Amino acid sequence: MNRRLRFVTHNAYKVREIGAILGAAGIEVLGLDDLPAFEVVEDGDSFEANAEKKARAIHRWTDDAALADDSGLAVDLLGGAPGIHSARYAGAGLKRGEQDAANRVKLHAALAGHEKPKARFICVLAYVEKNKKPLFFRGEVEGTITASERGTFGFGYDPMFVPTGSTRTFAEYSPAEKNAVSHRAKALQALMRHLAG
Repeated sequence: MNRRLRFVTHNAYKVREIGAILGAAGIEVLGLDDLPAFEVVEDGDSFEANAEKKARAIHRWTDDAALADDSGLAVDLLGGAPGIHSARYAGAGLKRGEQDAANRVKLHAALAGHEKPKARFICVLAYVEKNKKPLFFRGEVEGTITASERGTFGFGYDPMFVPTGSTRTFAEYSPAEKNAVSHRAKALQALMRHLAG
């Protein structure tokens, strides 16, 4: 299978992660490096709505088959927050690394006094091809939040999330290990099954 897919993100970590997974199936993944001004306001009320809006927008812009994700961390004690607001939980306008750190600080503060609160990472992918209805693929990983951050791999909330059955945070997983079990990997595996069919 040889095809090109435009993945809607300026996040180089996500492009590498998804490119490593889909590359094994012969799919070339392009991010938005050549379109630095492209932005979509994520104002949907669900992961599905935000992912579809981004995928449709880039498909209209480039005519490439388009893939967009909306993903986040849902914490039971917080009623599912930060959820669809995960990327800008601490407020918008910060640089990538600063934003991730600020988000984690805010989440730790919100969970102060609670031991190993349950949480899940959620990823919804929207896939758009020319003259076809959008398709959605969902992946989830259950786990808990740590009292302190651990690990140097990954991004976002990875240093504070321990998947069920593990003692390590996602940031203590190597990229290859995480790509085998993450919420994004599960959604991508569902997409690959569809593309292979």
